Amino acid sequence: MPEAVSASLAASVRADTILGIRRPRNPAHERVMRAETWLRIAVPGMLAGFLLCLLAVLTLHLRLQHAEAVRIAHLEVEGLARLTAAAFGENGISGETNKGSAQDRLHALMSSGAQAGRQIFVAGRDDRIVAAYPASGRLPSTLTAVLGADQAIGTLAETAGAMILRLADGAEVIAAVHSLPNGTGQVAVIRPVAHVTAAWRERLFTLAVLFGATALVVVGIGAAYTLQSRRAHAADRVCDEVRRRLDTALGRGRCGLWDWDIPRGEIFWSDSMYAMLGYPAEKGLLSFGDVNDLVHPDDGDLYSLARQLAATQSTIDHEFRMRGASGEWVWLRTRAEIVHDEADGSRHLVGIAVDVTEQRKLAESNATADMRLRDAVEAISEAFVLWDDQNRLVLCNSKFRDLHALAAEDAQPGRRYADIMGRGVLPPVRRELPDVGRASPSARTFEVELTDGRWLQVSERRTKDGGYVSVGTDITGLKRQHDKLVVSERELLATVKDLKRSRRTLELQTHQLADLAEQHLDQKAKAEIANQAKSEFLANMSHELRTPLNAIMGFADLMESEVYGRLGDPRYVSYCRDIQESGTYLLSVIDDILHMARIEAKRVSLDRREIAATEAVRDAVKLVELAAKAKGVRLRVEMQPSLRLLADERALIQILGNVLQNAVKFTPSGGRVLVRGRSCGTNVHLFVEDSGIGIPKAALAKLGKPFEQVENNLTRSHRGSGLGLAIARSTAELHGGALRIRSDVGVGTIVMVRLPAPTPERLAALSRPSSEVTVDSLRLVSGATQRPDDRSAAAG
Repeated sequence: MPEAVSASLAASVRADTILGIRRPRNPAHERVMRAETWLRIAVPGMLAGFLLCLLAVLTLHLRLQHAEAVRIAHLEVEGLARLTAAAFGENGISGETNKGSAQDRLHALMSSGAQAGRQIFVAGRDDRIVAAYPASGRLPSTLTAVLGADQAIGTLAETAGAMILRLADGAEVIAAVHSLPNGTGQVAVIRPVAHVTAAWRERLFTLAVLFGATALVVVGIGAAYTLQSRRAHAADRVCDEVRRRLDTALGRGRCGLWDWDIPRGEIFWSDSMYAMLGYPAEKGLLSFGDVNDLVHPDDGDLYSLARQLAATQSTIDHEFRMRGASGEWVWLRTRAEIVHDEADGSRHLVGIAVDVTEQRKLAESNATADMRLRDAVEAISEAFVLWDDQNRLVLCNSKFRDLHALAAEDAQPGRRYADIMGRGVLPPVRRELPDVGRASPSARTFEVELTDGRWLQVSERRTKDGGYVSVGTDITGLKRQHDKLVVSERELLATVKDLKRSRRTLELQTHQLADLAEQHLDQKAKAEIANQAKSEFLANMSHELRTPLNAIMGFADLMESEVYGRLGDPRYVSYCRDIQESGTYLLSVIDDILHMARIEAKRVSLDRREIAATEAVRDAVKLVELAAKAKGVRLRVEMQPSLRLLADERALIQILGNVLQNAVKFTPSGGRVLVRGRSCGTNVHLFVEDSGIGIPKAALAKLGKPFEQVENNLTRSHRGSGLGLAIARSTAELHGGALRIRSDVGVGTIVMVRLPAPTPERLAALSRPSSEVTVDSLRLVSGATQRPDDRSAAAG
């Protein structure tokens, strides 16, 4: 999607909608909504603080009023006691005779200005009460009995002032005592504390009622606010949960919710709609133009849809394509209808959009598959027809129409069997052969021969929906082939009879061949015994010849060196040198014969280990250096420094020594001999090149066999036993290698010796304990193939 279209999706103010329904907003409401979380905690706290402050103010006010009432009562009691003591005059009270007059005087004094609720007692010098107000039928005897013996106010009198006392009967009072002039008596004024605080308690009750009513109202307001806030919060959570679940359901169903506010030109998309198209879910409403830019131009546009809705006021069911975030077109099927908003009278197009891309692809695939099926049915060579469970035509090909002489318009899908077959012509049938072996209730196969000589195999099968399919195959060729097979079968039976006669003859020949094979095995065993006897004879003869030869050579050497005196004639010295050279040559021939015999007897022991190829070649070259210098042949070595072999060092020097001796022997003076080495995979190739006389092509095949030489006895110019190359080849094969020769007459010869290189597998195989390595075991370790003579021996 282009960047401009993607950026236009980032519209604002999507959070104030619930499934496309806009919530009412104003600045004050916005501020309250932002502070809603704090208000949910602050408002109940403010109400509780208001109640606590009000309670504290009322409590303080009541305490002050109570203290003021008690203070005034103290002053009144103190003043009344002072006035009463002053009213009795300077003479005071003396004796019982003044008791009646004292009562009268007190009554007259109190009647003029005293208030209710006070008690006044007048006592004489002896503490007896002589007058009291209000007068009662029975007065206490003494003032101490009224005030209590433990009270110090009687002693302190006016010095103590007014005090709160608890009388003997448990009543709490405010009391003041004043002495009469000249100590003639005392006046005591008592006022109950309950009487003093009666008005205060009435105000306390009134304020408590007012505070309770106020607290009830405030608590009710706080509870109503809390409940309403929780209800609003719960409603928001429900709305969010409903939206989330609806988005989840729509997302799982590959659906998206639309809400098109037609007058405002704003479109709401659910989160599943964004996910369906691959866009990130934005928080704003989309504009009409932004959405219209996403619609495929070939599928119409939203403007024409808006005009259609304005004209018809109907519902829509429309399929179109919209561009996804990846740039691909997504097929959507939208079903919606007009909804009138009762709040503002606007019209909304509300509905869902379903992703039908897979259905469209499936429909296209089905159409393609149906077309391919029809093409395939048309391309087959059989007559094909398919009927449904109501015997109506579903599908047929041109072969079926040709077989029944039907035109293309006669075999229309949906027509009944009777109608179609009534228009066609049944092919003339000469005979019908049912296939009883494959007959079943739901299937039938039979063969028919037409009058024109063709054969048809008709197969009818019931389908799962109750219809059936019929296939007619032209089997004329098969029938003709069957007739030929019948003829061939008769001929085969005759041939079998001839074969039986031949079999008896072959059995007789087999017995004869078995007898010949037994005779061959006997002859082979005798040949092997003779070969073994030859090898043992050569070994024994070589051993027996070495003893006298050593003596001959020793005595010849003594005679040549003239240890015990001069021989006389100088020719004797020359004869002794010839005897020694001939003995040495004969001894080397015997050693070669003995070594070859040991190889053929498979009694060779090799000490295979990892060695440096350069050192082994250098040691072998030393064996022929003197002969090469004497003959004027140049020796040159070209070896890789790191080249290593897995071989017996002594045997390797013997191989190279034999090859180098031949190269020097057959290279004329002034020639050259080159030794090269290189690695080749898991093997090492050593090349000995010379510029000698060369070897004819016909003689290359027999070189390397014991006692075989290029020159015959008549043309022989170089002496030798013919065992050098044979020993070199056999020893190389014992190592798991080989020896190859290439040569041109007059140009030179190249001898390649292939030997194994050290590998972890080969070194591990050699690490096993073994007292002697035989020929077969060495070849098995090296991975070499058996020589032809070994394979024949093994087969024998």
